Amino acid sequence: MRVEGDLSVPKGTDTLLRDLVHERTGLYYEGGRAEQLLDRVAPLVMERGFQSYLDYYYLLKYDEAGASEWVRVLDALSVQETYFWREADQFRALVEQILPALAARYARGGLRIWSVPCATGEEPLSIAMALNEAGWFERLPIEVHGSDGSEAALAKARAGRYRERSFRALPPALREKYFLKDGDGWIVRPELCRRVQWSRVNLACEAEVRPLAASPVVFCRNVFIYFSDRSIRATVRVLSESMPAGGYLCVGASESLLQVTNAFELEQMDTAFVYVRQ
Repeated sequence: MRVEGDLSVPKGTDTLLRDLVHERTGLYYEGGRAEQLLDRVAPLVMERGFQSYLDYYYLLKYDEAGASEWVRVLDALSVQETYFWREADQFRALVEQILPALAARYARGGLRIWSVPCATGEEPLSIAMALNEAGWFERLPIEVHGSDGSEAALAKARAGRYRERSFRALPPALREKYFLKDGDGWIVRPELCRRVQWSRVNLACEAEVRPLAASPVVFCRNVFIYFSDRSIRATVRVLSESMPAGGYLCVGASESLLQVTNAFELEQMDTAFVYVRQ
């Protein structure tokens, strides 16, 4: 047994907790990163009045109260480092090539674009800005959905208030057009805010993923860098089984599915790369 701060870590508990978190969230704290996991959940353990991480493990795995506790765990583990207009080449590909290719097919029923995990909302709001700038909301019924496993992150997204760090890649003209200055921050203008619908979705929960994964355009960027190979394959399998043929999947610039699945084919669109459902 060892001690992390004021909490005991019985032998093997860090591995048990790591594997349980991996199973329920897809996040994998391999090697020395198990210490980071313990640091992140430590406040939750102490708030419960536990003296040991093992007690918290039993709560999460066996107790009826564990279901609601997982919401707090996802808040604690959520990585909210994002910003507007991140990897904007894919936004340009969306409005210039992807939507023209899909427009006729979805002219009547409408088209849904899903951003997951959306963290504090910068990505789906960037998508909505790109669509509006290109006039797509007037040409096609489009819904933009933003989902994340963290309720705390979604609360910030719904509030729509951002500080300077979120705007480091957004052209100043777009910030002036779509945001209102508010003290030391900026608030999303209501007309843009109304373009995005928010929901909590855990990517490791197939039942939560499938309904929105049926979207013909999915942005699932910069999350697989935190997943194990097994978690990536499981998530991509659900996406491939749910998305329509000819659907488009956008992942982060540092992420690749080439060794993961043959259900998607990588396609270059000018300077952007996207995966197309076969």
